[in-house]
Amino acid sequence: MVKIKIFSKPKLKNPILIEGLPGVGNIGRVAVGYMIEELKAKKFAELYSKHFFPFVMLHDEYKVHLLKNEFYYIKAKKANQRDVIFMVGDCQSLSPHGHYEIMEAVLDFAEKFNVKDVITIGGLATGELEKDPEVIGAVTDEKLIKKYKGLGIKFDAGERVGYIVGAAGLLVGLCNERGMNGLCLLGETSGFPIVTDPKSGEMVLNVLTKILKVKINTDKLEDRVKEMEKFIKKVETLQRKALSEINKSEKAPVNEKEQLRYIG
Repeated sequence: MVKIKIFSKPKLKNPILIEGLPGVGNIGRVAVGYMIEELKAKKFAELYSKHFFPFVMLHDEYKVHLLKNEFYYIKAKKANQRDVIFMVGDCQSLSPHGHYEIMEAVLDFAEKFNVKDVITIGGLATGELEKDPEVIGAVTDEKLIKKYKGLGIKFDAGERVGYIVGAAGLLVGLCNERGMNGLCLLGETSGFPIVTDPKSGEMVLNVLTKILKVKINTDKLEDRVKEMEKFIKKVETLQRKALSEINKSEKAPVNEKEQLRYIG
């Protein structure tokens, strides 16, 4: 089950959907989350699913927080800009089946706003600390390489990795089946467990600002990443505990590291 709770229905013209969920290095969550704040995007919907981990978090010692994904929007202010729908969230699906169900629901939702272009953000684990991380791209159609050429994207994802796991890959693949254009941006990162990579997030953020033709001050990015990291680490710690309990109840051995490791 996937439920999308809509608070308002903005009138958007030819919007582009940009996804940034937690994953390797939390690149998407960092870049898209920071962009939402700096551009003062407005939240208009939330997505809940039984495929998320079965727990609620507690804030301020008593406040319940249900895991969810959120949708924000901004309207174009200049003639060369686009309206944008941003998707961020606390987590991805616990199961492969859930990934498909959630991403199909996201695309159903996007089609209501006549979305024709989708950009997903993820991390590409290199196993090393990257001093100057690159942004690697994958597209649904070769014509898009020409469109995004010269923006600091290296279109050689196929030479570096054979597949893209999670929302960053699946959303682009499924959008292609609906006749939408898809671009996946992968920021190089170490891939070390529970490590948020602000440098790689900044590199992806720079590419996104060029695509959207907006200007963003990144001076506060490092401080914001520290705040995000506390929350993300808390979620991932609880996820590991939940996985352990689930595995015990089902009596099936599961490699926790692999369950929680996403390229996207």
